[in-house]
Amino acid sequence: MDEVERQAKMAYLARCKEEAEKAYDAMYDAHSYRDANDCYREAKDYFYAAIGHADDIGLPDEVEALRKRLEHVRAVFRSQFAQ
Repeated sequence: MDEVERQAKMAYLARCKEEAEKAYDAMYDAHSYRDANDCYREAKDYFYAAIGHADDIGLPDEVEALRKRLEHVRAVFRSQFAQ
């Protein structure tokens, strides 16, 4: 992977993380379980994409941090929104 490709992947990783956090924040503004579930699903998708890109780039510490953050989001959803 050349430097241009690496920078592009890093930018995409940053975007995925940002979108995951936006979706997580939106869970709290949801007006129904369905809306909260949609936000949770979106957050998960972005976290999984970020984890994949971090792994592709070779950032094991970032992969671990993202997995832990995803577990936190999952735990919050289950404790506060799951029926």
